[in-house]
Amino acid sequence: MKYPIAFLLLLLAAAPGHAQVQAQAPATPLPGQILVTGTLADEAAKAAVLARLRELYGAERVVDQIAIGNVAVPANWHAYVHKLIAPNLKLISRGQISIDGNNVSVRGEVANEAQRQQIASDIATSLNPTYIVNNGLRVKAAEAEQGLLDAALDKRIIEFDSGQASITPAGLAILDEMAAVMQKLKERKVEVIGHTDNTGLRASNVALSQARAEAVRAYLATRGIKPEAVLTSGQGPDRPVASNATADGRARNRRIEFRIAQ
Repeated sequence: MKYPIAFLLLLLAAAPGHAQVQAQAPATPLPGQILVTGTLADEAAKAAVLARLRELYGAERVVDQIAIGNVAVPANWHAYVHKLIAPNLKLISRGQISIDGNNVSVRGEVANEAQRQQIASDIATSLNPTYIVNNGLRVKAAEAEQGLLDAALDKRIIEFDSGQASITPAGLAILDEMAAVMQKLKERKVEVIGHTDNTGLRASNVALSQARAEAVRAYLATRGIKPEAVLTSGQGPDRPVASNATADGRARNRRIEFRIAQ
């Protein structure tokens, strides 16, 4: 399965409660596009970020969802953001980099362990010591092992009660099959990733997707899968595999994904 978004850049800053934010209209990225979202202080900062991304990836691939608002950032923050948008990001697939004040988190898949360490090192050395870097990069899983998970799920959707993290009986039946396959993976860890459609607030959808991923982990534990062997994350509406403009597309986007973890 391929994500339609090649990369997601989150620009997050501490915004005072009274801040008035002007946001872009929501858009669903097309396959291979780069989604950039968050809040910046002014149009000049926004233009600089977009110009850098368009130089790196091509203007037609960058989807702008940056808002303008009254935000507080560390000294020279915009210069550091500019440094982080570097060519080595193109080595990452299924990628996401979050720049939240002086906390930087990078996720995604790279070809080998050397790339994983080099990219994290390049990010850290481009920043000053006050920045904290969370390296969530992982080496691409062996095709055979990931293929077992993909074949077991077989493009089916693990269903939940509407707006809840409770798994339906049909969803539990699929998880029984997934547990049987995961037993064959020996020492491999598996990441369970929750996704939603874009209906409602993004923050609520991210929380719901995380809760659903954790519900899956809890059920797998009842089927003999050790909780420490299952990582969870909630991506909310940020990784659609279909258009959110139709009921069928939204249903496809509300899904649980299984990936071999680093």
